[in-house]
Amino acid sequence: MEKLVDEGKVRFIGVSNFSVRDLINAQAVLAKQRIVANQVRYSLVERTIEGGLLQYCQKNGITVITYSPLATGLGNIRAADPEGVLRRVAEAACKSKAQVALNWCISRENVIAIPKASTVAHVMEDVGASGWKLQLDLARLLEERMRYRRRGPFEIGARRAVRWGMQMIGRWQ
Repeated sequence: MEKLVDEGKVRFIGVSNFSVRDLINAQAVLAKQRIVANQVRYSLVERTIEGGLLQYCQKNGITVITYSPLATGLGNIRAADPEGVLRRVAEAACKSKAQVALNWCISRENVIAIPKASTVAHVMEDVGASGWKLQLDLARLLEERMRYRRRGPFEIGARRAVRWGMQMIGRWQ
């Protein structure tokens, strides 16, 4: 990766789905460059990275690029919101539910979101998530009342083992 930076083929080094340990190990083998971005899943309802990874990235100047910031669809967010908190917050902020959910993500230090948008209308709606900041009391309401998940170390390890096993099977075929 450093050679690609040196040759001007890429400007920076970024990774995807790296844990804190992965980031530390990867950075340790880089002599001249540093990792500047880690692309991970993060949303109102998927907050595993708040268990240490988000804080590590913020402390070390690594930008978190969130994929699936709308939890692969607002239906998944609604399922975690039986009280309709997101709707109430959206109404109070005069924004759409998607705009509020995206703004909640990007209001974190060093966090940017890359939502999927299948239509021009979705792109325009997503753009409306920037240029304003969710009031602290409304953000706190979302954080306290929305159901979310944080995967534990066992589940994270099991998922990594399965992914590694699938990669090995693919190499043998």
